[in-house]
Amino acid sequence: MAQQQPLMPKATAVWLIDNTSLTFDQIADFCILHPLEVKGIADGDVAAGVRGLDPVTNGQLTREEIEKAEADDTHKMTLLKPKHQTPEKPRKGAKYTPLSKRQERPNAILWMVRNHPEVPASQIAKLLGTTKPTIEAIRDRTHWNMANIQPQDPVGLGLCKQSELDMVVRKAAAKKAKLGETAPAEGPTLQTAEETLAPQTPAEPEDPFASFTSTPAPEDDKEEVYDADKVFGSLNDGGEDAEKAE
Repeated sequence: MAQQQPLMPKATAVWLIDNTSLTFDQIADFCILHPLEVKGIADGDVAAGVRGLDPVTNGQLTREEIEKAEADDTHKMTLLKPKHQTPEKPRKGAKYTPLSKRQERPNAILWMVRNHPEVPASQIAKLLGTTKPTIEAIRDRTHWNMANIQPQDPVGLGLCKQSELDMVVRKAAAKKAKLGETAPAEGPTLQTAEETLAPQTPAEPEDPFASFTSTPAPEDDKEEVYDADKVFGSLNDGGEDAEKAE
């Protein structure tokens, strides 16, 4: 964990230089300053006119800790933790954006609209320090400079922190899921692990010669079988009848 810097470090360094026999390195380590900067304060080249701030009366350092450090040049003083933590008040109003980065806001808005359409315009406005009409104009592609706007990650542009972006996206996704507005899955879906690992029965191959196999002919198309005795018998009977007629 990084060491916390004392309140008004240069003013604290001025007081330690004037009221203790600590080395420049010890003062620089406690105030988190460069040793040459502490030397410049002692020479009057740096922080000229700055009034010293007593860290003992401010509850940042004890007199015993100073005496221990004065007796041992290698001893590093530690900053006392405040007894009461004052919670940071939430910021009201629109987020302030430096002038050098305001021209990048349309690019960040387009990135948000494309990659996180579930985030409402009100949350995008708070996150990027912009207005709802600007967001809607970019969403509808009616912005006056739409041809020159390119989507860019707002975190990479320095317009917000990754934690802030994640919080806004997480909140919008939770609200969408609570309202039951999750979009239905489109197209084919992936099989589950059970379906993928389940043994599959191979299908029986089709007989390529099935269409060429002979089928029994219907009863009407069967070839009639003739009895030779009956045929010749009828012929003989016809001849005898002719002789008798003569």
